[in-house]
Formats: sequence, structure tokens, C-alpha cells
Amino acid sequence: MTDAGADIPTPARHLPQALVEDPLWWRSAVIYQVYVRSFADSDGDGTGDLRGVRSRLGYLKELGVDALWFNPWYPSPFADGGYDVADYRDIHPAFGTLEDAELLIAEALELGIRTIIDVVPNHVSSEHPWFQAALAAGPGSPERERFWFHPGRGEGGDEMPNHWVSEFKGEPWTRTLNPDGTPGDWYLHLFTPEQPDLNWNHPDVRREHEDILRFWFDRGVAGVRIDSAAQLIKHPDLPDYPENPGPGEHPHVDRDELHDVYRSWRRIADSYDGARVLVGEIWLPDASRFAAYLRPDEMHTAFNFDFMSRSWDASELRSSIDLMLDAHAPVGAPSTWVLSNHDVTRPVTRYGREDTSFAFAKKRFGTPVDLALGTRRARAAALLTAALPGALYLYQGDELGLPEVELPRDAIEDPMHFRSGGIDPGRDGCRVPLPWRGSEPPYGFEPADASAPTWLPQPADWAPLTVQAQEADPSSMLWLYRQALRIRKRERSLGDGALEWLPSAPDVLVFRRGDDLVCVTNLGGAPAELPEHESILLASAPLDGGLLPPDSTAWLRTSAAG
Repeated sequence: MTDAGADIPTPARHLPQALVEDPLWWRSAVIYQVYVRSFADSDGDGTGDLRGVRSRLGYLKELGVDALWFNPWYPSPFADGGYDVADYRDIHPAFGTLEDAELLIAEALELGIRTIIDVVPNHVSSEHPWFQAALAAGPGSPERERFWFHPGRGEGGDEMPNHWVSEFKGEPWTRTLNPDGTPGDWYLHLFTPEQPDLNWNHPDVRREHEDILRFWFDRGVAGVRIDSAAQLIKHPDLPDYPENPGPGEHPHVDRDELHDVYRSWRRIADSYDGARVLVGEIWLPDASRFAAYLRPDEMHTAFNFDFMSRSWDASELRSSIDLMLDAHAPVGAPSTWVLSNHDVTRPVTRYGREDTSFAFAKKRFGTPVDLALGTRRARAAALLTAALPGALYLYQGDELGLPEVELPRDAIEDPMHFRSGGIDPGRDGCRVPLPWRGSEPPYGFEPADASAPTWLPQPADWAPLTVQAQEADPSSMLWLYRQALRIRKRERSLGDGALEWLPSAPDVLVFRRGDDLVCVTNLGGAPAELPEHESILLASAPLDGGLLPPDSTAWLRTSAAG
């Protein structure tokens, strides 16, 4: 294990003063999600790396982001895209070294860009030293108490300890072998068998994760995104699912004891300068249970999955906006807004389908898509979300309007595909390496002299979508995002603050931010009239005779009296 305070570069130990003096940066931040494996490759092996990210920091600065969120960059066998972590205090060799990470954090900070890293507290990799020690130690050993090893049911213990269901469709228990080769205990994994769940009732588990937080905060990290944040605590008796569980009664989701964990983490975060933030990945249908994680002594923010799951429909989106603002209001936390991430079908594709909502269970090969329609809607959605109160998350490549890629089956690596029996195309379609320049793959993702294929194949028709091509095109998605983020940073009424709905037609969303900025989104089938205004700050599409076309958004400057 690496000492948490050893050999940390000076710029990473001490945040630039401007960043320390902005304790509420997270309430309005634009946070860019970096999927390292697919961002930029510096050494030509077909896999993105941290030096590749460092080489593109100027691009990210020009885009106008305030922070970078990195998916797990740790050593991992990649049974689940790096969410099976083998060592939290190092960097996966394919991505670089710990020194590369420290330099990246420091160089980004000098540009005014903070870093948020992923932690995966629910489970570790089956190659993690703790789990390997548990397997070697055998039944009843102290090493196994850090996990959920349990005898099976039935004659000979051949049946799983309970009837829980894996998040990846299938059985969440795997049986071990005893040293003599006979069948042994079972261990719990709510995800893949290569991701054994940790026992958060064990003090070693809690202490280890608190030390991990300190390790990365000491290196200048501005926050952590907490994967599967509502799953950590399990009922100690591992009971089967109750028929109608009440609040806090689910055996492994949203247990009340979780809040003690995050209060402890918040105390650690608050002990550092510069507002180190906790961001939860929390999927809960109950708004009040969701908001409980955002009380002032727990997490700062949580992902808003409801909004990106809704259909391209005015009533659906308004309902989601109201739901999330109302849920956050009692605890005084800002909402977050996101259109996609490394797990979700990209907006250009999703909004071009007959069913524009998102659900994992509905993903299928060959779903028809109108990319022109989807692109218009994605442009409108970009301005809509950027005008909402709170923090904005942007998944890499969405600023380029990249579509979801339907990969050949033999190129897919995502375990969701395989555990569905090949029915679900999985999540790799939104993880294809970014196109930077040129007319053919690898589009500048790799050095010019590289010969290795990219880890996922890029489409042959992406030349118009490269950064190079879009920087020269004022009508491109990249130009739209750059303009929107500049205006968002300039206008004090955008970001955190209040929202006021204004009268509108049923298929049009109109709201005011501050005294004189109005956002109008037309989700109907006919052009819509704009409210009285002094000027148009930005529009996702050209006006049609002074009217806002269908599937378009405009930001308007109005008089203060409105």
C-alpha cells in the first residue's frame, strides 16, 4: 500500500487560491465526464490514457468546463469496465502511473479545472488482495468477514443462500471450492461474479474507504463520485425480498444505516480546503428518501437519473424538472442535470427513436433511429439542461453530437450483453473512442504512427463529427456547446438559483432565470411564438420567420419587468 502523504507534487497538495475561495463551486459547476479508455491515446496501443487527457486539457478549458469526473482509473481486470477495482491507490497500467494522475490533477487545477474521481464502495475486484486472502483462508476465517460468504441452503448446501437478483440479470451468488476440492460456501456479488460485495458492517471496510478518501484528497482531488451509493449496507440476516417493502426495508437498497457512512465521509471532506464534494449515484423512486442523502451533513449532490430517462415530451420533462427541484428544496441542495453517461444511450440516438425515453430493459439491437431528428432534439436538450438550476454534467462526446454505435457482436465487451443472453446490446455503444481529427479511423484518437486498432471500433462515417471538423463549422454541436457554456458562466442568473415557469402552449416549455433571461423549448410539431424579448442570446436552430421551429430551444434576453 502507498503511504497517503508520500511524494505528492506541491501543486496537488495546495489548491490554487482562486479555487479555495469558491466554496460553492459545485452548486453551479459544469462537470465533464471522462471515460479515460475512450478519450485520447498517447502511446498508440488503442486505449486512452492519462497522458492523452493531459494533452487535451486545452480543449476542455476552451469548452468551458469547471471539473472533470473520471470513471475508475485504478488497476482492474476490467470484468465490468473498471468498476471491479483491484487497488484504489494506484493507476491501471494501460492508463499510466500514479505520477501521471498527480500531474493531471495539478495541471488541470492550474487551468481552473477540478478533478472528481470514482469510488466503488459496494464491491471490489475478485483479484483484490482482500478477496484473494479470503479465498485462501477458508470458511469461518476473519478474512472472509469482510465479504458476504455464506453456507448454501438445502441438502449439501447446493442452493443459494437467498433469492436475490443480480443487477446484471442472473444469480448474485457464486459457490467456492474448499482447499480439498469439495463445494464450499457461497459469496455475494450484486454485479458480476468478479465483483464480490463488501460487508459494510465490518470496521476494516469502513476504515479502508475513509483512508482511500484521504489518499486522493491529499493529491488535490476535488470530490468523489460514489458508485451504487444506495447499495452498500445489507440486512445482516440476508432475508429474501419482502413482498411490499416499506421505506428502508429493502434488504440491500437504501438501508437507513447508510447515512452514518456518508456522514463520516462528509466530515473527512469538510476537513480539507476547497470544498471537496461527495456526489452520489442514487437510483431511488421515493423523492424524500433520495433527498435524505443530501442533507447538509451528508452528500453535496446526487445524479438526477429521472430527467434523462424521460421521453421528449413537454409534460414529461416539466414533470421531471418540478419533481427534482421539489425533492431538493427541503434539504437546500442543488439538483444535477445530465442527458447521458457511460451507461446510457447517447441523446442523438435516443431522441431519434420512436420511444425517446430510456430504460435498460428496453435496449435491443436494430432499433430504428432518425439521426437528423435526434440531433435537432439533442441540440435543443443541450440548451434546455444548461439553463436549469444546479450543476450540469456532460458526457464526453455529447458535445460532438456522437450517436450510439451498434457494434458487431464480436466487438462487445460489456457483461450486460452476455448476461442477457445476447439480447441486450450492452453499454459499449456509447463508449467508442472519440474522433479528434482526420477523415478515417482512428480520427486522431491515437498518434499518427500508431498501428494498434482502437479498443472498440469507430464508425467509418465519423469524419464530419471530429473536433477538427466541428471547430471550423459555426453550425456544429461543438460550437453550440461552447457558446452555451460561455454564456452560462457569464450570466449570473444561470446555474444555481430559482426557476419561474411562464405561461406557454402545451408543447412548449418556458421559464425565467433571474430577472431577464428566459429559456423557451418547443417540443411540438409546429413553430412556436417567442415571448417578448430584447435579444436572442443563443438558439439551437435558426428561427423560422421569427418563430421557434419544432425541437428547438432559445435563450432570450427580456426586460427586467419581463
